[in-house]
Amino acid sequence: MVELFRFYEDRGLVLVKGYMQYVWDSNDRRYIDLHTGHGVAFLGHSHPRLKDELSAQASRLATCSLSFRCPIQDEALDALDKITPKGMDSVMLFNSGSEAVEAALKTTWAYTGRRKIVALKGSFHGRTLGSLSVTWNPKYRNGFPVMSEVVFIKDVSDAENVVDSNTAAVIIEPIQGEGGVIPLSSDLVKVLYERIKAVDGLFIVDEVQTGFGRTGALWAYSYYNVKPDILVAGKSIGSGFPVGAVFSHREYLNSLKGGRHGSTFGGNPLALAAVKASIETLLSDDAVTKANMAGSSFMDMLIKKVQQLRPVREIRGRGLMLGVDLRFPPSRVLNCLQEKGILALKAGVTVVRFLPPYMIGHEDMEVVVDGLRECICGEHGC
Repeated sequence: MVELFRFYEDRGLVLVKGYMQYVWDSNDRRYIDLHTGHGVAFLGHSHPRLKDELSAQASRLATCSLSFRCPIQDEALDALDKITPKGMDSVMLFNSGSEAVEAALKTTWAYTGRRKIVALKGSFHGRTLGSLSVTWNPKYRNGFPVMSEVVFIKDVSDAENVVDSNTAAVIIEPIQGEGGVIPLSSDLVKVLYERIKAVDGLFIVDEVQTGFGRTGALWAYSYYNVKPDILVAGKSIGSGFPVGAVFSHREYLNSLKGGRHGSTFGGNPLALAAVKASIETLLSDDAVTKANMAGSSFMDMLIKKVQQLRPVREIRGRGLMLGVDLRFPPSRVLNCLQEKGILALKAGVTVVRFLPPYMIGHEDMEVVVDGLRECICGEHGC
């Protein structure tokens, strides 16, 4: 039998079903899911609205090139209009966040005629060549012909010196997810924004992980006094169906007309049905507010019960994007949590990352925090 190549370490579980904040393995054991497919299932697993929309669309029309029109396009655009950042008037749809980052970069180069991109140390924007070029970690970059006209910076002084008239764009994540769940400082974002606007470049905000309510705001850039020229979304916007999105202005996106960019599956009817259902669920369930409230409670519990432990460096994040930074790699703690029926994931080198669905309850959070405390102390001593 042909073997599936796995991009990630096998966790040794066979997951067979999921519902809301839980998944079950082949032995019918239930787990609290704070992994959620790298943050995809923010709206939970197997939401009835998503199942109904996908099933109905699949029974009508499963594929339709953007050379043609179909009813679900207008239905999805009506929904997208409700979450599009203020002032933006256009959206491109793709199959993943990395593809969307590629399109954002190509838009920038085509519109400005410049090549230089300024990105941040610690950033992660994807593994395709363009997105990889603006990803910091050498373990992803080494051995591949990444673009040379990318400059990585760390702090305000770097920003003031590096962003110049040759710069096409600055790209940021409001919270660096893969880099370690690190919220950017307001001062750094302010300087980057002011510098790139002063030289008529574009400001790209990558919200593939932070966006769509995950941090307790619809878009995490709203925590800073900035207005992105291009916003990239993905992961939870399709609730498990592969979708990436680029929100921007028609003036910028028109630079890619005439076949300069494209996607066979981007904006296909099934993806549009998933986007429509996801947005309707997000709004009707008031998921953003609930994520904000749940995130505050979760953070309070972590600070009260875990922060003071000797192996813990720091607890950080916003909303339901939280990280516990340890003084050692988290693998043994993650395995211990899994044995207790809790799924989480790694970030950076030493961080346990939690990305639960918005409906995670107080009781579940208590189980997670108590389990985390036991695992840290049991594996490394307190």
